[in-house]
Amino acid sequence: MADTTTTTFSLVKPEVGASESSWGAKINTTLDTLDDLLDGTTAIKPNLTANLWEIGGVAVTSTAAELNALDGITSTVAELNILDGVTSTAAELNVLDGIPGTLTATELGYVDGVTSSIQTQLGTKAGLASPSFTGNPVAPTQSAGNDTTRIATTAFVQEATPYTAQTVKGMAKMWVSGGNLYITTS
Repeated sequence: MADTTTTTFSLVKPEVGASESSWGAKINTTLDTLDDLLDGTTAIKPNLTANLWEIGGVAVTSTAAELNALDGITSTVAELNILDGVTSTAAELNVLDGIPGTLTATELGYVDGVTSSIQTQLGTKAGLASPSFTGNPVAPTQSAGNDTTRIATTAFVQEATPYTAQTVKGMAKMWVSGGNLYITTS
């Protein structure tokens, strides 16, 4: 009976009782081949079935497609875990390329729902110094007697000067005497 080989890696199996002078060389060659397979020098190509193999005692449940998606990725497990549950598309995630990794989830949440340039949106807002308003801007009506630099609404002015809407026909004469104000009309 002649030497045979294994089916997967073609390792030489010396014939039992034969090869007396060459079996050692054949075994050494087979052991070198096994060593290369185990240390990664030679790629192994077993046909592994999903859910039927383990790494370090942990069952591997990923499909070949899922594992191939990770090919070339240099992220750490911690970095990948950050994405656990994220439903963003690759295009949406690529928008983040170049953004410092020190951003927090809260900071990123500030831009959630933004549908146009933030600068464009800010450009439509009135400035703090000398703002120019359009339409019918409103402000709170100050309490009567307020003499601060707060904005005076028309309601405040009407309350402070109730007689401004009255009209006087003819001539009016006003004067102050002894600390009193006198007004006469004709």
